[in-house]
Amino acid sequence: MDKDRIAGSAKVVAGKAKAALGSALGDAKMQAEGKADQVEGRVQNAVGSAKDTVRDVIKGK
Repeated sequence: MDKDRIAGSAKVVAGKAKAALGSALGDAKMQAEGKADQVEGRVQNAVGSAKDTVRDVIKGK
């Protein structure tokens, strides 16, 4: 598993928590930052997934 997939998943979880906290506190900026972190994490996870696929193809799996 690529390190980008792990880091991306962590960013998604942290972003969800940040968005929820922002929502609970009524802080629109924090909520928006949390949603942005989630998107960034999903992109990073996708990059890691692509790297894993390329590695598998190269190795012949």
